[in-house]
Amino acid sequence: MFAYQLDLADEAATLGLGADLAKSLPNGNLVFLEGDLGAGKTTLVRGLLRALGYQGIVKSPTYTLVEHYQLAARAIYHFDLYRLADPEELEFMGIRDYLQPNNLVLIEWPEKGAGILPAADVTLSIQHKTDARCISIKSNKPLFS
Repeated sequence: MFAYQLDLADEAATLGLGADLAKSLPNGNLVFLEGDLGAGKTTLVRGLLRALGYQGIVKSPTYTLVEHYQLAARAIYHFDLYRLADPEELEFMGIRDYLQPNNLVLIEWPEKGAGILPAADVTLSIQHKTDARCISIKSNKPLFS
């Protein structure tokens, strides 16, 4: 297990970390994004998608539960499970169809899917720290050289 701890001074730093992760996360990764409301989870996803060439609006899929982004041959699914009432709802949504080896799957509020979701390849935990953010990253392989 590889672990990293970073301080993110502002939104630009969060977007920059997302861009760095875009270079490090191959297809087939399941990424959990943990943190309170407003911690910067969607901002980090926005930075990742921008670095991969996506120019559209990136919003939290709080009401839709999932947003799909097709970038060249790369399928990216961004989930927000905040409003999930029961983890079994993921089965009804066909979660296994999303968790394919060629997809990058990013899940906010993964604890709402406990018992259904497999273990993450990468877990990003973002915490408020006065005017900034602190992020802990756990990965089953090195992310940064």
